[in-house]
Amino acid sequence: MKKQIAVTFTCLLVTLFSARAQRVTYSEPDRDDPRNLNFEIVGKVKGKVLIYKNYRDLYYISVYDEDMKMQAKNRMELANSRILNMEFLVYPDFAYMIYQYQKRTAVYCMAIKLDDNGKQVGEQIELDSTENINYSASNKIYSLISSEDKQKIMLFKVNSKNDKQHILTTCLFNKDLKLLKKSRLYVPMPQRNDFLSEFTLDNDGDLVCVRESGTSSNDNINKVFLITKPAMYDVFSENDLKVSGIFLDNIRIKADNINKHYLVSSFASKARRGNIEGIYYTLWDKVLNKEILNATTNFSDELRADAKGDGSNKSAFNDFFFKQIILRKDGGFIVIAESAYSSTRGQNTFSRWDYLYGNPYLTGTDYYTRSQFGYYPGGYNNYGNPANGMTRYFADNVVVISFEPNGKMEWSNVIRKSQYDDNSDNFIGFGLLNSGDQLHFVFNVLEKRNMILTDQSISPVGQIDRNPTFKNLDRGYDFMARHIKQVGARQAIIPCQYRGYTCFAKLEF
Repeated sequence: MKKQIAVTFTCLLVTLFSARAQRVTYSEPDRDDPRNLNFEIVGKVKGKVLIYKNYRDLYYISVYDEDMKMQAKNRMELANSRILNMEFLVYPDFAYMIYQYQKRTAVYCMAIKLDDNGKQVGEQIELDSTENINYSASNKIYSLISSEDKQKIMLFKVNSKNDKQHILTTCLFNKDLKLLKKSRLYVPMPQRNDFLSEFTLDNDGDLVCVRESGTSSNDNINKVFLITKPAMYDVFSENDLKVSGIFLDNIRIKADNINKHYLVSSFASKARRGNIEGIYYTLWDKVLNKEILNATTNFSDELRADAKGDGSNKSAFNDFFFKQIILRKDGGFIVIAESAYSSTRGQNTFSRWDYLYGNPYLTGTDYYTRSQFGYYPGGYNNYGNPANGMTRYFADNVVVISFEPNGKMEWSNVIRKSQYDDNSDNFIGFGLLNSGDQLHFVFNVLEKRNMILTDQSISPVGQIDRNPTFKNLDRGYDFMARHIKQVGARQAIIPCQYRGYTCFAKLEF
């Protein structure tokens, strides 16, 4: 009887451990998928995983089942011209492939609807075009944003040829890509170093962005103006946000669709090009059309000591960059920032002022667009030219800070890690998954010369848990954690490399 009870108790423990353990399911390496394959995880459509792949002038949508077995590989017939950009919007029962290409002196933006088998549905749709481009575009002209509920989609471009007045063109679509409103707005740029950034679309289809004014090119921001454009009108309003006695850097905007607020936040310093002192944030009420909160929270010595790497406490946050801002239902928010920097052989380590990070839409042409220079800073100088020599990328600690609805810091904690890689940032950094009750941080750690995928989670009260090691972590797979994409409440797809081939794995939490 005692032996039977012991066996039963042991089986129960095994069952409980198995239920908690994370699981990995791998796809078979495709010999057509080389190491330098371009890819994007589209998402899950009707239970099937769609992945976009591109090598040279070949474009495919690969379809995988729940066991990560490839079911189909469809070659996409795109325009017979140079493709500038590719983006995707995924819905439960279909997905959109949206791409741009240049043909002679025109740039076209096209959309393709995909079913759950990765096949084109209907004809390609031309969303917009730009004529009289008198240069060979090296980057996209249009930027794509969507509302949180994905019921509104916006395509926009900013012509910056005139330093005193930029032309903002917006095309607002519904979920079915029916054009709801096209607007052409002339936005004054009174200061020499003014530029538009951080475009966000709320669930009503209203556009919000900021006009930043810097002390010089690629420098601190000392003035911020919030620009809002109603969905169905050809007008915009501009409001001066209070920025007094501080300099801003790395500005971000989030639309709070539940409380009808816009959150504008940034790192802040007390001196031009000075040490990062804290976080600035302002809350704009959309209904009342006024600022209801404006504050700066300075970092404590305890948090600085907790977050720093090898530097001093004063410069502890100088290498940190915002990675994500999560809004809470009660009006509070969570800021996630990571220490990221790089160095090049023969040169000193770059500072945050050497990176082309400030304006994500600047291309050096007549149009603004998102930067293509990679996830982590470095490898490019102030002018966007590749740096000479080998570049080493670093990604260290992650700081998580929670704020109450009134702007008061509620708690903070640090996910500790130390990563580096040479000439590539693919295998450093972290992937974030939100399971509702926890935020999961997935990243590689070095153990006995092997990179091991690990999962640390943080609770709503800031408690960090180091979760059990993933099951089925076969040797030879190198994971690209920062490219991870959540496809379910507790499921994510993560790319990896195996013996020189790019493949994909499903993580189950």
